[in-house]
Amino acid sequence: MTECLQTKKSNCKNCYKCIRHCPVKSLKFTDGQAHIVRDECVLCGECYVVCPQNAKQIRSDVEKAKQLVLQYDVYASIAPSFVAWFHNKSIHDMEQALIKLGFKGADETAKGAYIVKRQYEKMIEDKKSRIIISSCCHTVNTLIQRHYTGAIPYLADVLSPMLAHAQMLKDEHKGAKVVFIGPCISKKDEAEKYKGYVELVLTFDELDEWLKSENITIDNQKSECKVGRTRSFPVSGGIIGSMDKTPGYHYMIVDGMENCINALENIESEEIDNCFIEMSACRGSCINGPPARRKNSNIVGSILAVNQNTGAKDFSVFVPDSEKLKKEIRFEGVHKIMPGGTAVEEILKKMGKTSIEQELNCGSCGYDTCRDKAIAVLNGKADLTMCLPYLKEKAESFSDAIIKNTPNGVIVLNEDLEIQQINNAAKGILNISPSTDLLGSPVSRILDPIDYILALKEGKNCYYKRKYFAEYKKYVDETIIYDKEYHVIIIIMKDVTQEEKIKALKNKQSEAAIEIADKVVEKQMRVVQEIALLLGETTAETKIALAKLKETMEDE
Repeated sequence: MTECLQTKKSNCKNCYKCIRHCPVKSLKFTDGQAHIVRDECVLCGECYVVCPQNAKQIRSDVEKAKQLVLQYDVYASIAPSFVAWFHNKSIHDMEQALIKLGFKGADETAKGAYIVKRQYEKMIEDKKSRIIISSCCHTVNTLIQRHYTGAIPYLADVLSPMLAHAQMLKDEHKGAKVVFIGPCISKKDEAEKYKGYVELVLTFDELDEWLKSENITIDNQKSECKVGRTRSFPVSGGIIGSMDKTPGYHYMIVDGMENCINALENIESEEIDNCFIEMSACRGSCINGPPARRKNSNIVGSILAVNQNTGAKDFSVFVPDSEKLKKEIRFEGVHKIMPGGTAVEEILKKMGKTSIEQELNCGSCGYDTCRDKAIAVLNGKADLTMCLPYLKEKAESFSDAIIKNTPNGVIVLNEDLEIQQINNAAKGILNISPSTDLLGSPVSRILDPIDYILALKEGKNCYYKRKYFAEYKKYVDETIIYDKEYHVIIIIMKDVTQEEKIKALKNKQSEAAIEIADKVVEKQMRVVQEIALLLGETTAETKIALAKLKETMEDE
């Protein structure tokens, strides 16, 4: 399958929404990205519609179409749902706008639909099969060919309206090329699978883009005559509504992927019989194709637009021989590996699911059950990290382990200053028994709340403020962090009581040492003074003695 749907890798953000909505789980999650598994995908477009990051995009073929109209005579086959997209426009109005783009002409695919419905009527009349499934929707065809191969014998081997109309246009215009313009992604794939009918497929979105780039508007010039019962094909029940019914045969309308899957399961289990089934992958059928759903178009208004454009009579169109309208229905069955129970149990254990009660089946990973997810892991389509409860539990366990084992006290308060979390270290600092339940209690029960009120009002954090809790005879370095995003106040306390005690002891020792030093100095000074006094007295006596000796010697 060519890449009609593509993934913008930078936009894919681990939300798993595409996996959750994919009816056949044809997505593979690797390297943080959801990749389409091409040989399983049925191009229903659900991933394109639901992706919140616009990571899925439809391949644009506008540039190829521009080159095609420059090189060849190109005719457009326009799906009858155009009246739902281009409001109040006729096929003539559409043709004139397309001619301005370089097309030789345009016609409505509803004429091909008339050829197809005549074949359906003939198959029912001839009682070709006890069950006949319409083959107009390529997504339904691919769903059957790949995932419900037991229903292949009941899929009508008739060309789709797109292919039948392209064949008609090429018979009328020898050597011409055909571009189909419609509401569907999967028609791009159908054109490539059944080569020789349609050269290119554009969605209405792409045509809009092309017209705007050329500044071409679709003018209302001519109203359409009310013919063509098969203009009803794009609405749910439109195929059956255009057919001439055979008495005694049942006609059933099934739309939407979930309903189609249920119906195919019933067919494979032989619960349905003697029935023609109009089957469309989109709810409401083609008017609600992926581009329309992405655009949030008004489905009721679309139904009214189609109904108002549908005539009471059939087109007057030549119907080729049945052999020329046959389509090969190829077997494309997907080989699904079903791992053994032991392998599944091992994966479940790795996901933290060790009992049935732990298998939440929440669907957050995109899979309906935990066991489906485990099988996807074993098949290489998913990984363990896609389980959000598992990741949450693991993160909480990791967080709890850190908080539980850190030597620092941690208290978490809400904005009402009620305790949301408190670890044993904090209880130890505050001389509280580990078994005491404080969750939900006001912090004022254990601490003065004034600093936490200020943090809440001023929105300022406080780091490493040393405080003394007299009640607990503890010194702490306290950090207060107010997290506005999560509306919590985080208190981190480091017990520095021992440090303060050592500091106080050192201060006491220092004071004692200083006192001793002062006493020694004082004593030394006293000794010096006494020595000085003695020296002074001795010197005076010596001076007197020497003076008397001098006088005696002078008298002699």
